[in-house]
Amino acid sequence: MTDHGIEFPVFRLHVVPAVLALASPSRDVWLQPAEFEDLDYVVTVLFDDFCNADDPAPWLGKSLRTEEEVALMKELGEVYSTVQEEVGRGAPDEVYLDAPTWTNVTAVAGRLAQMMVTNDLQAAALLHEELNLPHCQRPAEGASTTGGGCASGGVRTRPGHP
Repeated sequence: MTDHGIEFPVFRLHVVPAVLALASPSRDVWLQPAEFEDLDYVVTVLFDDFCNADDPAPWLGKSLRTEEEVALMKELGEVYSTVQEEVGRGAPDEVYLDAPTWTNVTAVAGRLAQMMVTNDLQAAALLHEELNLPHCQRPAEGASTTGGGCASGGVRTRPGHP
């Protein structure tokens, strides 16, 4: 399989949501026990199970798509480690979130999340083209969209066909 979205989605299915969760500046996201976002889980995903934010280079082609993602993941590992040194291992989530350097974590995670989602969308578009899947196009003014099948009200077409 190619890198066009199929080869390593299993790892990315864990890494991308973990990065997105870290990018959330809202304390409410992290402090709701019934919510999915659990700081211990996110850290385990990014440092132990599906990546190593301290040394992400070996994860290129496994959970990271580009050198830019590797560089930002390394930066994320560094800023998270700074917070961890500041508050101590095993501190409650609230202490991490209150650390003066926590905003660096959300900022770097936000840049990385944007890059990862963009790269995934580009890979999906390339796969779409390779498989010659239908595109959705907006219908002409007044044209019917019945049976078009596109969520946006458009009609399906093959790439290169009007």
